[in-house]
Amino acid sequence: MTRTTFAPELTIHLPHDTDESDDEGERNESWQYKHIKKREKRLLRKLGLSFFLFGLINNVLYVIILSAALDLVPPSTPKGIIAFCNIAPSLFAKISWPYLLKGRIRYVKRLVGCCLLSTLGMIVVALFDSLYMRLLGIALASFSSGLGELTFLQLSTTYSPPSIAGHSVGYFASGTGAAGLVGAFLWWEVRDLGVRLGVGLSSIMPMVIPLTYFFLLPNPSLFLYPITPNHEDLLSPPAPAMSALPYTPLASAEDEVGEEEGALPPGPKRGFTLSASDKWRLVKPLLTKYMLPLFCVYLFEYTINQGISPTLLYPVPPSEGHWLLSKIIHSVRDYYPLWQLVYQATVFLSRSSISLGLPALPARLLPLPAIVQFGILLTLTYESAFGFFGEERESMNVFFVFLLISLEGICGGLAYVNVFYRINHEPPDPTVNNDIEQTRQEREFKIGSIGFADGTGILLASILAVPTEIELCRAQVSRGKMLCKGL
Repeated sequence: MTRTTFAPELTIHLPHDTDESDDEGERNESWQYKHIKKREKRLLRKLGLSFFLFGLINNVLYVIILSAALDLVPPSTPKGIIAFCNIAPSLFAKISWPYLLKGRIRYVKRLVGCCLLSTLGMIVVALFDSLYMRLLGIALASFSSGLGELTFLQLSTTYSPPSIAGHSVGYFASGTGAAGLVGAFLWWEVRDLGVRLGVGLSSIMPMVIPLTYFFLLPNPSLFLYPITPNHEDLLSPPAPAMSALPYTPLASAEDEVGEEEGALPPGPKRGFTLSASDKWRLVKPLLTKYMLPLFCVYLFEYTINQGISPTLLYPVPPSEGHWLLSKIIHSVRDYYPLWQLVYQATVFLSRSSISLGLPALPARLLPLPAIVQFGILLTLTYESAFGFFGEERESMNVFFVFLLISLEGICGGLAYVNVFYRINHEPPDPTVNNDIEQTRQEREFKIGSIGFADGTGILLASILAVPTEIELCRAQVSRGKMLCKGL
């Protein structure tokens, strides 16, 4: 194309002027597209890291307390009392809180409260030598951990679309899995400092939670728009994504626009709270689809860990012919910590499956981990009572148990992360005329109500574990295997 002036002496030729303009426009669009993709990745990294830290810090104190149980109570005190005080308040928080309280969730107050309660509990454990005071401190930290887990799962529902909420849950589950390994390792490193200093140092860890919430966690409003729009939309401001509208996030990071629990919001007088009939309507379809599989997995899993694993004992392997196992097992008492280490490691890997990019289980396969877990329970029960390979091939027994405990951890972790991932993808009930506020509260309640399933599973398992361990030990003694009596 040639553009010419009207001056007779001067003619200016501008070849391909329009084409150059088009090329420049395409380059601008390409640059903006790359910029948006980079922004998308940065936001998702910050979101994933935030929820990973939430899961890690929230659960790590629970693991430290269990790891320190031998050091926290006198030798004559049953160690089970530590486990009870470390579990029961947490279960109470997860089971009762979603059903008893009404209205919108005030996340800032909840998280700061959980942080202060955890810190106070650990300080009480560190400063007082009295058994009752230490149990009180453990109970405070336990309640805070249970309420914190519930709160972070509910916080994930404030992100939209559901793929972003699922991304949050995946990293939170990964953090809870990592807590088992990190907590055990931390106590192993600081236990020589003594309870007062070792537990006292761990009391500063909950401070990571509010720091992460205020300075690292992206505001949910950043995910309201299509993160990667089409090329033709790049040069104009994006409109809110229609798919995101039912999943309205927090109004502000400062928690100012009427987020209340048990009261009406101070902002616009929406006045909506879920009634008991609303909650029952929401829970009914979750019972068999999500709660029953999770209940069964936790029931079988904790029965194995508390009732069967303590009886999976074998003679100390000689160095001849068992060079690796002999470096790990130095006494019969080493088997139970070994099984717990294997379990915690595989739980961490399986809870990290979604954050590692593996596909989530289809909803129809959610009962599968529970079915496999039940098979593991029966198999390990038979192995403990009668043995598969006989006493002359004890190394085969150890290897066999190692594989089953690994599979147990994989099933438990997959059940946890996939159930909460799928709940975050549940669409609103089309038969109910929901407004935005109602939809928001329903999503928060549904994911919070699932704590009833794993809580009752753990509680029932702790009751079944005691007679299970006694009967399995009795069966071993009847066939001449006396190892369980020597512990």
